[in-house]
Amino acid sequence: MIITITGFPGSGKSTLGKGIAKALGFKHYSAGDLLRQISKERGMSLMQIHHEMDKNSKIDIELDKRTEKLARKEDNFVIDGRMAWHFVPKSVKIFVKVDLEKAAERVFEDTCGGKKERAEESYNISIEETEKNMRQRMEMNKARYLKLYNVDYLDEKNYDLIVDTTKNSIDKTRENVLMEIKRLAGQE
Repeated sequence: MIITITGFPGSGKSTLGKGIAKALGFKHYSAGDLLRQISKERGMSLMQIHHEMDKNSKIDIELDKRTEKLARKEDNFVIDGRMAWHFVPKSVKIFVKVDLEKAAERVFEDTCGGKKERAEESYNISIEETEKNMRQRMEMNKARYLKLYNVDYLDEKNYDLIVDTTKNSIDKTRENVLMEIKRLAGQE
């Protein structure tokens, strides 16, 4: 079984992916971690790398080829990435959404609240600026994927399961998703 997770920035995709992988004894992969690594290697902020991706499809294509290769080589893993669902069609496809104001609060806290989990996003100088950057990033991604692949990654019809993390804790969300995965896999 392969589980792909995509969704809004700040929705908890990676945290959810890691929790599901741990609960199932699967490996976890994240396209976001790879993209952050690429941005660091190039000395660019995450927003700058997204602008670069908007002009040049090489980074997208590299990420997508790695995702396809992973799915050919391995089984029983979870991967969070905006286009993973598209490049691993035989997967349980999960879309995670969240109120963007709540997401901006989470991302800003991770950036500036002492956690430093998103230190590379230090350009997020306020919750309002963070939300504005997130909306801009989503629109850039949507336009880019429409142009590259003719798919709208925000269209919920592409997914087997839609999860909203605005009000639920990550633990409750993970429990609900695990029950649905078992149901979808016919294990319930």
